[in-house]
Amino acid sequence: MPNFETVVVDTDLLIVGGGMSACGAAVEAAYWANKHGLRVTVVDKAAMDRSGAVAQGLSAINQYLGYAEGENTPEDYVRYVRQDLMGVSRDDLVYSIARHVDSTVHLFEKWGLPIWRDENGKVVRSGRWQIMISGESYKIIVAEAAKNAMKTLGEKGQIFERVFIVEPLVKDNRIVGAVGFSVRENKFYVFKAKAVLVGMGGAVHVFRPRSTGEGLGRSWYPPFNTGSSAYFTIRAGAEMTCQEVRFIPVRFKDAYGPVGAWFLLFQSEAKNAFGENYMVTRVDELKKWAPYGLTKPIPANLRNHLGLLDEREGKGPIYMHTEEAIARLVEKYPDEKVRKKKLKELESEAWEDFLDMTIAQALLWASQNIFPEEKPSEIAACEPYFIGSHSGASGAWVSGPEDLAPAEYFWGYGHMSTVKGLFCAGDASGACPHKFSSGSFTEGRIAAKEAIRFIVENNEEPQVDMAEVEALKERILKPLDIFEQYKNMTTDPNVNPNYIRPKQYMFRLQKIMDEYAGGVSKSFTTNKQLLERGLELLTMLKEDSEKLAAEDLHELMRCWENVHRTWQAEAHIRSVLFREETRWPGYYIRADFPNMDEENWKCFVNCRWDRNTGQWEVFKRPIITIID
Repeated sequence: MPNFETVVVDTDLLIVGGGMSACGAAVEAAYWANKHGLRVTVVDKAAMDRSGAVAQGLSAINQYLGYAEGENTPEDYVRYVRQDLMGVSRDDLVYSIARHVDSTVHLFEKWGLPIWRDENGKVVRSGRWQIMISGESYKIIVAEAAKNAMKTLGEKGQIFERVFIVEPLVKDNRIVGAVGFSVRENKFYVFKAKAVLVGMGGAVHVFRPRSTGEGLGRSWYPPFNTGSSAYFTIRAGAEMTCQEVRFIPVRFKDAYGPVGAWFLLFQSEAKNAFGENYMVTRVDELKKWAPYGLTKPIPANLRNHLGLLDEREGKGPIYMHTEEAIARLVEKYPDEKVRKKKLKELESEAWEDFLDMTIAQALLWASQNIFPEEKPSEIAACEPYFIGSHSGASGAWVSGPEDLAPAEYFWGYGHMSTVKGLFCAGDASGACPHKFSSGSFTEGRIAAKEAIRFIVENNEEPQVDMAEVEALKERILKPLDIFEQYKNMTTDPNVNPNYIRPKQYMFRLQKIMDEYAGGVSKSFTTNKQLLERGLELLTMLKEDSEKLAAEDLHELMRCWENVHRTWQAEAHIRSVLFREETRWPGYYIRADFPNMDEENWKCFVNCRWDRNTGQWEVFKRPIITIID
């Protein structure tokens, strides 16, 4: 084994992650830690400036209520979220974030984020909840605020970048820290903490992506989000929720460009190859999914479902008619000069929508000679993702706020998991979707304030077993040893009977999930027999994970990213297998239970992995409505 220095860091609150929720947590934690003389440490696998789902930028903030302006209320938002998730969401958590999110957006603007405003100073909306921004540097602005907040703590505030957290440290169902390694130098880190806040994002590349060949690795959600939040919380023994609720966004094909602004701001229509708008021709299908299919807005999964029905009948490809939308907007101006000027503005906005957040789509348009004002572009359903902040809900089961949560949803501290001292935000917390960037930051703030309160009221030093740490260090660095031991036994180090390289392992995982858990190649359809076979193959794959080999630190990171993905995959298969209905057509269909069952399955499906026995338990939790 290469000589790795063990670096021990003592802190009070450990924030793991560098995306929007972690930045929100850092800003809020610094404020309250200062008041109590506490230490705060942030650890990010990447660099905070370009870390997380907003790394490449964003063209809109998707959660802004405009409550002070009398536009929407938190109650309105709770109803909207519950509707979009086919009745499955935590009212208390959604409300808690919604009542604070506007103040977060005001902070963003104060810090320098350009928010579009009209001649009267009102925000420019692309939809009821969305506001337009010039957001290429969105994440940089937010990360700078987080770093500045941490500086106010002086020596009691530390930020570690390029350090990959692998495993939690738990003592008697209380989190006491985490371990990981630097991806730049031979250092193994041990973080001892009185509380840990997880904000490590969701999971991509658990399923085989549509993009192959030269596009390999391209995805809608950031490819460096690899299921670390799920792995960390599962391995800590936390109860998880909504692990069956994967998210499949419809995006511009191949480069995954956003469609939201086109549907909402430009009022564009999607049609099949025969010019039929499936939202019109298949409206009767929505009746099967009452009451959710008969109420506006139509849930995202049902919109997906109608388009997929067209594709299954051979009516593809599906096109976004950008040229028709632009023509409609331009024809409102009778003066030719004004019309030409408006056309240029719209054309600019069309390209900016991609350049702000999905540059690859602009490149694809250019390479395919697409001018959005002249011809339509293909759209398609992506492969499945695991995400708790968008139209998905997977994550840890966390306590609600004391003033809102019913007794069944409250256990002392808001946004704390069922493991004492382990807090979750963003994609790490489940059953509260549609947080997006602003809500994730807000949830980070809420969770951090509660975590500091927890530390003040439970201020015991963490009891870390250093013998356990040494065993974890050996296990985590083992792929480096395996490669060194066996690399010369074959002429090609990629083909070796003694180990498996991380990319090969990832391909196997993706093939299993795609073919047995309802991926793209199966038109998002599965059944009991497929899921059970997938679980059998996944068990074999987990056994082979012990033979993962890494040539260097970067590959060591790739090894553990894939292990993290595998645990997210297992939680998903077990939860889909348990829920014997189809509640989210358009995300997945259980062919053996093709209908929605409100009587038996309007509930949360939760699961837990037992740290002591290594066994999984899957069970129901009730949905308690607090907002009518």
